[in-house]
Amino acid sequence: MMSTETCRTTKYYLFIDECGDHNLEKYDPGFPVFTLCGILVSQHNLNSLNKAFEELKLEIFDSKEIVIHSVDIRKWRGPFSVLANETLRGKFFDGIERILRNNDAYVIVSCTILKEQLSKFCIRGEEDDVYGLSLAYLIERSIFCVDNMKDNKIPEISIVVERRGKNEDKKLLNYYNGLRNRGTKWVDPARLRSRISNFGFKNKKDNIIGLQIADLIAYPVTIHLLYPNRNNPSYEAIKHNIFQDKGVLLGQKVIPH
Repeated sequence: MMSTETCRTTKYYLFIDECGDHNLEKYDPGFPVFTLCGILVSQHNLNSLNKAFEELKLEIFDSKEIVIHSVDIRKWRGPFSVLANETLRGKFFDGIERILRNNDAYVIVSCTILKEQLSKFCIRGEEDDVYGLSLAYLIERSIFCVDNMKDNKIPEISIVVERRGKNEDKKLLNYYNGLRNRGTKWVDPARLRSRISNFGFKNKKDNIIGLQIADLIAYPVTIHLLYPNRNNPSYEAIKHNIFQDKGVLLGQKVIPH
């Protein structure tokens, strides 16, 4: 599993990004899903991942300041226009796959909402809770994961979410604060508060590699659940990092199930 630090507490980060939007009333029938994807990583492994991506960015873009964004990559947009060059494109994707195939570097926890199915059971206004429902699952399963580390240290998770907008961020923060008071189905409030040390927002332009990895992984996870029989090499590269406990897949929730 993931490496740990030598201090009394073990520091982890849960970086969260999304794929799709959370609106249940109006959605694209060709993409009727919303995924919240989290990457759980130790401080030690985060430093290694950041270094690996910086080296790859320098090789392909001649700059460490490029912010990886999956939709721009797919469309060869902005700085990713260089991917029109077949040789560079091959090096770039090979490099990403090489980094993300590291089974010990990080753990994936995700929650995917099937909008068409869920909308049949929701009353008007409940779509606002879709993001919150997903967040509760990611936090719960991340706590399960760090509590399984068995390193005789106190696990401490700092949650970092990509900013969406002032109102959206405020609503999500309120939902998180509610979780601190009520807990989740399987994690009581005291346990949750003891494990989660911080909850904050960062902008995409801040070049936070954890958020960029979450962004890269959210799309193939979503496509796998939407089209399970489609060839999806990106998912094949990362699927072994999805959180499991005693062979049971716990890090890939689908709602409704």
